Amino acid sequence: MKYYVMTLFPEMIEQGMNTSILGRAMESGFIELETKNIRDYTLNKHGKVDDYPYGGGAGMVMEAEPVYRCYEDICSEIGRAPRVIYLTPQGEVFHQGMAERLAAEEQIVFLCGHYEGIDERVLEEIVTDPVSIGDYVLTGGELPAMVMMDAIARLVPGVLSNEESAGDESFSEGLLEYPQYTRPPEFHGKKVPEILLSGHHENIRLWRQEQSEIRTRERRPDLYQKWADGRET
Repeated sequence: MKYYVMTLFPEMIEQGMNTSILGRAMESGFIELETKNIRDYTLNKHGKVDDYPYGGGAGMVMEAEPVYRCYEDICSEIGRAPRVIYLTPQGEVFHQGMAERLAAEEQIVFLCGHYEGIDERVLEEIVTDPVSIGDYVLTGGELPAMVMMDAIARLVPGVLSNEESAGDESFSEGLLEYPQYTRPPEFHGKKVPEILLSGHHENIRLWRQEQSEIRTRERRPDLYQKWADGRET
């Protein structure tokens, strides 16, 4: 899996991705990251990539030309037109199922906007997937891109040391994850549930399933209803 990120702030992406599990995954070659500074593709001698919007209004808009030239460079490197994800509040909301589908890709390109957005004409030409990470507005697409790259990378074989980790967590079966405990067996008067100390694997599995259902019903009734509806079909 190789990520390409088209951005005005490559150092933000690189610093955020070169740590912890993702940093180790890149060192081991399970995932790759290449940032492309959109400013490097402008024909403006001052490196300017934005201009005033036609029709008036506050803020600036990123120009089409440098974004497209950056995209062309990636196409040339890959040898084909890649999948391009544009981080925007107007896109489909990111979810675990989307992460699972994207984890099967060989390359993914993320386009990070800034200011008031990007000239619509270039978006129409190159974007395959407009995606949002939630119903709120951020200053740019870099943080959403890193959120997506983190979620997707965890599903790439070899990234996690325990192969079961990615498949036994919140959302993996449509439910939130069950409560987790470690040593000591008692903390501030609260004890680890006896079932987890029993060594009876099937009973533990059933308890965890029950706890996942209870937690999802209480904390995310929308997810619980979706899960319950899926069981009935």
